[in-house]
Amino acid sequence: MNEGEVNVLVLAGYGLNCDYETEYAFKLAGAEASRVHINSLIDGSVGLDDFQIMVFIGGFGWGDDHGAGVIQAIRMRTNLGDQLLRFAERGNLILGICNGFQALVNLGLLPGFDQDYRTRSVALTYNDCGNFRNDWVTLKINNDSPCVFTKGIDTIDLPVRHGEGKFYSDPHTIERLFSTDQVAVQYALPDGNPAQQQFPYNPNGSVQDIAGICDPTGRIFGLMPHPEAFNHPTNHPDWTRKKERLKREGAGFGTGPTLGIRMLQNGVESIRNR
Repeated sequence: MNEGEVNVLVLAGYGLNCDYETEYAFKLAGAEASRVHINSLIDGSVGLDDFQIMVFIGGFGWGDDHGAGVIQAIRMRTNLGDQLLRFAERGNLILGICNGFQALVNLGLLPGFDQDYRTRSVALTYNDCGNFRNDWVTLKINNDSPCVFTKGIDTIDLPVRHGEGKFYSDPHTIERLFSTDQVAVQYALPDGNPAQQQFPYNPNGSVQDIAGICDPTGRIFGLMPHPEAFNHPTNHPDWTRKKERLKREGAGFGTGPTLGIRMLQNGVESIRNR
C-alpha cells in the first residue's frame, strides 16, 4: 500500500477467479492494486479506509449457489454492509464485473435510486439462450451517463463469459434507468447500432440490451462484460486483421492502452484528480 497512490482493492476468495487478471489490469491502468480475500475484510485485518476503488470481480462466487452473486451479497451485507455504504459516501468508486455486477444488484448498491443503496430492484438472471456464453460483444456507450468509467469512449469490444447475464426489471424501473441516464452501456451490433435483442450480439436477452448500469453519482458501476480481460491488443479475436490493416496504413499496432484498460484508467484518473 503506497500513500499518495490510487489504491484498488480487488476482492478474492470463494470461487471468484478473475482476481489476478483484475489486479494486473488495474496496475496497467496506473493504480496500486491489491488482491484481498473477503475474510480479511470481515475480520478487520484489512480495512476499506486504505482504498479508493473497490472491485467486485468475476468468477463463480460460492459456486453461484442460490443464484449468481446471491451468497456473496448476503455475506457482505451481513458483515460489511455499513462499511460499504460509508466507503461509497466518501466519494470512492465501486466497480462490479460479471459476477461482481450480480453481487452489486443483489446488495442493492445498484441502481441506487434516491440514495437507496440497500433495496434490490433489478436482477441478472439466466441467459435466454439457455447456456453459458463465452464470446466477444460490442458495447455502445451512453455519453450522457454520469458513469466515470465510460468517459471518452463511444464503442468498445469486450468479452463476456456468463450463464446468468440477462438484465431484467419491471417496465417502470427500466424507464427510470434510461430517463436518469444510468444505463451506461448497451449491447450493440458490430457497427455500433443497437442490438435490438438480436442474438448473439445481445448474448443473454437483456431487456433493452442493457449491459451495465451505474448509480446516480456515476461512481458505482456494474457491467457483465469484462474490461480487465481486454488488457492487451492480442486479446481481441480480430487482432491479426487489425494489425495487418494498420501496417498497410503505415500505423503502429499496440502502441497505447486497450479500451478495456482505458475504461479502468478513467476510474483511476477520476480519483487522482478529485
